[in-house]
Amino acid sequence: MTVHVEFWPTLAVIVVMLSWFAFVVVFVVFLARQKAPSAPDRKRARTSIVGIALQGISYAIVWTFRRAPFTPIVSSRKTVEIATALVTMALAIGSVWFVSAAVRTLGKQWSLAARVLEGHKLITAGPYGIVRNPIYTGMFGMLLATGLAISHWIGLVIAIAVYAVGTVIRVHSEEKLLRGAFGEEFEAYARKVPAVVPFLF
Repeated sequence: MTVHVEFWPTLAVIVVMLSWFAFVVVFVVFLARQKAPSAPDRKRARTSIVGIALQGISYAIVWTFRRAPFTPIVSSRKTVEIATALVTMALAIGSVWFVSAAVRTLGKQWSLAARVLEGHKLITAGPYGIVRNPIYTGMFGMLLATGLAISHWIGLVIAIAVYAVGTVIRVHSEEKLLRGAFGEEFEAYARKVPAVVPFLF
């Protein structure tokens, strides 16, 4: 079977793959530099593990339900194809930058599963002034960019739904800890800054 290769979808795939490499490097480098916390966990939200698992499943879906390589996600006019490719590349690059900025801002307070350390501070600077959970925002951007680059549209829709459920679980679990730790300070922050989607109150 001959696969018709399109320039813009191919370029989008290349950019997304390079962005995934950078995305992984961000976490590997940060984890390599991170030492065990000097202060013990004050609280840890184990429920967030369920959210992590669902987010992981959403990525598996988007990588598994693939369309013909280097083709647009839907048949459309050339202008739509180019616009989709440009959006895909911007999402991938922007998501890596956003996650990297969020991880750097968190510093030693970052962890895979939610926890509050002794001396934990409420971070509201940098990406945390745009959304309360910028790492999840960036992860969603990578999911969407990957789906637009390689997935069948049905697989992308399912992956988005699964990711949304996992993210809601994680946000609820983690912000419950923050509310308990910071009280009105966190409530005031939450009233001003959306949870995951920028500018959505």
